[in-house]
Amino acid sequence: MKAVHFGAGNIGRGFVGLLLHEGGYELVFSDVAAPLVDAINRVSRYTVHEVGEGGRDTVVTGFTAINSAEHPDKVIDEIAGANVVTTAVGPTILKFVAPHIVAGLALRDPSSPPLQIMACENAINATDLLRDEVKALAGDAWDALSSRAVFANTAVDRIVPAQPEGAGVDVTVEPFFEWAIERPPFGDDPPDIPGAHFVDDLAPYIERKLFTVNTGHAATAYFGAQAGVEAIAGALADPGIASRVEAALEETSALLEAKHGLDAASLADYRATILGRFRNKALPDTVWRVGRQPLRKLSRHERFVGPAAEAAERGLGVDALVAAMSAALAFDDTEDAQSVDLQRMLREQDAASFTESVTGLEPQHPLFPKVEAIVAARQAELG
Repeated sequence: MKAVHFGAGNIGRGFVGLLLHEGGYELVFSDVAAPLVDAINRVSRYTVHEVGEGGRDTVVTGFTAINSAEHPDKVIDEIAGANVVTTAVGPTILKFVAPHIVAGLALRDPSSPPLQIMACENAINATDLLRDEVKALAGDAWDALSSRAVFANTAVDRIVPAQPEGAGVDVTVEPFFEWAIERPPFGDDPPDIPGAHFVDDLAPYIERKLFTVNTGHAATAYFGAQAGVEAIAGALADPGIASRVEAALEETSALLEAKHGLDAASLADYRATILGRFRNKALPDTVWRVGRQPLRKLSRHERFVGPAAEAAERGLGVDALVAAMSAALAFDDTEDAQSVDLQRMLREQDAASFTESVTGLEPQHPLFPKVEAIVAARQAELG
């Protein structure tokens, strides 16, 4: 069995690639970073180091890497003969993956089992986005190619911090992980991926993860940066920061309970598990790494505005989420381009224009006045 994975970075090697290896797949990593591709091809094995309680080391073998910018033909050939294609490249990069998949499907033997395609991204229904890109590129050929692939959405969760100096292609990760995959697209033939679990309805899993892990992680980063704390674990060691993060997650849990019927006690246990993971001192994660790209994180369907907007529409509490957004507005890192742009836009735009352009909220939305108020407050601080 063969799996082609786009994105040979830390998530690709330390999570998706690891589980595919454990499922017995021969791994082909595809990436455009020439030094990384070369480094992978110089070794015959790498180690995934789990740090923290219950952690273990796992050696990964049976892989190769291809520079898709220099050798797209090789990637296409591998896709034509693969069983599985996965991605961990970021949702905005999926459009650059799609041409390789279209070309690979065109070369694929029509009598072979369908290629199983899963985009493992921090986005809702990312595989649907990839499928739409593939379909658009295929054009009139899509009717012939569509039977050669199945597309399944996934929800993935594993913290992979900045890697220690000199680690090479080894990866340090936390012991916890979750990979939920929607079952229906596969029929009776799902891929064999140990540790992944297949569900009939993925939406609750995706939103539980995004609105707890991603919301909580970013909230910790922004409150921590505001308080002058460097480490994520250190931020949550501050009772004041911890209580504000917990309050934000209680609001997202209330939404998940109302929207998906998830059990309140189970959600409380899940929140405790997530916060325990963030407190893992063995993970050298910083508020600056987690907080980067604040403009994206403040956008309409992301981890703050997304759940807060839905909660406000239902008349649920949002004050703690708005407080986290306020901390995000104060995130000022000169080494992060989006942070620089954020502070510039706060100086150049009025509060209403900024709120509408950055968060995507319409002025008549029930959340809009609360966000506009914290924008104005931040602008007053900037003078």
